[in-house]
Amino acid sequence: MDRFLSNAVNRIDAKGRVSVPAHFRAVVQKRGYSELYALRCLDLPAMDVGGLDLLDRYEQRIALEDPFLQTADDMSFFCHGDGTFLKLDQDGRITMTDFIREHT
Repeated sequence: MDRFLSNAVNRIDAKGRVSVPAHFRAVVQKRGYSELYALRCLDLPAMDVGGLDLLDRYEQRIALEDPFLQTADDMSFFCHGDGTFLKLDQDGRITMTDFIREHT
C-alpha cells in the first residue's frame, strides 16, 4: 500500500531526530518525496506527518471557508503557521523543529 495509514511512537534522540518507520519510508520512496509535511496534533502531544497531499487537503478545506471569517484564518494559521517541511536523512530520520519537539 502506498498511503500513510497508521501511527507510530518513536523516541526523539539527543540530536532531535526521530526514525521514520520502514513502511512510511517505503511510501516516501515510492512517491518520490524528498521531504515530509508535519504539524502539531491538536488533541494529543503528537504530530501529524504526511506528504504534500496532507497540506493540500488542509488548503482545500480552507478554500471552502469564507476567507473573511475567523474560522478560515484559524485554519490557515494552523496549517501554515504550525506546519513545517522535514527532510529525511540517509538513515530514514527526520529532525524535529523545536516547536514540534516542545509539543510532543
